[in-house]
Amino acid sequence: MIWYADLLFGFLLGFSLTIPPGPMNAFIATQTMVRGMGAGVITGTGAMTADLVLGTVIFAARTVLDLHSYIRAVYVIGSVVLIMLAYSSIRGTSSMSPPQAGSRTYYRALLLGITNPFQILWWLTAGLAFAYIGGIILLAGLFAAIAVWIVLFPVVLHTGTRRHPEVRRGITLASSILMVLFAGYFIYLAL
Repeated sequence: MIWYADLLFGFLLGFSLTIPPGPMNAFIATQTMVRGMGAGVITGTGAMTADLVLGTVIFAARTVLDLHSYIRAVYVIGSVVLIMLAYSSIRGTSSMSPPQAGSRTYYRALLLGITNPFQILWWLTAGLAFAYIGGIILLAGLFAAIAVWIVLFPVVLHTGTRRHPEVRRGITLASSILMVLFAGYFIYLAL
């Protein structure tokens, strides 16, 4: 492939990881609604770091370990993390704490990303295929798409709720409920 075709392919592949509704987007939405746009971007940065960690592990372990044998544990751990984050988000909604963002927000997102079964499964499937196809240009395109999404998504949410502040609480509650539903689904899959 020509380098710009590789870059475009990686960019599109990156959106296949970031755009679908899931626990991480729900958490980014919650942090944006409760703590502000900056917290949403920091949350996304934690998620992107998790993708970097997961991608590195998958690429390194693809010929050594049978990672599929650990999937039940991944589902259970991911469920516990999601329930804790949903509880924390709902509690934050009731107090509507002032905007804040920092390392704690980043590390919570990193923990969710590393234990998020959707992200792990994406890396075990599409990411693993990507490991055999691509090189550094594909990787650059993938992380460029993630970087665009983790800024664009909180900006759109923040801008929309600034015009309609009554929507903020609803988005936060809906995102928290979505995290609990995903946790339940992951427990179901583990059983």
